[in-house]
Amino acid sequence: MKKEWLVYILRCNDDTLYTGITPDLETRLALHNAGKGAKYTRGRGPVIPIYQEKCESYSQALRREHEIKQMPRRQKLLLCGLSQEK
Repeated sequence: MKKEWLVYILRCNDDTLYTGITPDLETRLALHNAGKGAKYTRGRGPVIPIYQEKCESYSQALRREHEIKQMPRRQKLLLCGLSQEK
């Protein structure tokens, strides 16, 4: 069975956005909130997931993550269904 990958966007406690990939969002989210996830999210917790997108492979997830990271903040928020700031 092929492993399913997710691209996700988190809203950090300082209102910044973080984009990453994982095969297990629940475990990855726990790592981020424990300060053991990505360097960027350490000290910016708690983080909350605001978007996730299924990908068929690791390489597809990496490509999509890169595309999302190139977007301006406003476009990322629109992708998440958030047209306004919190």
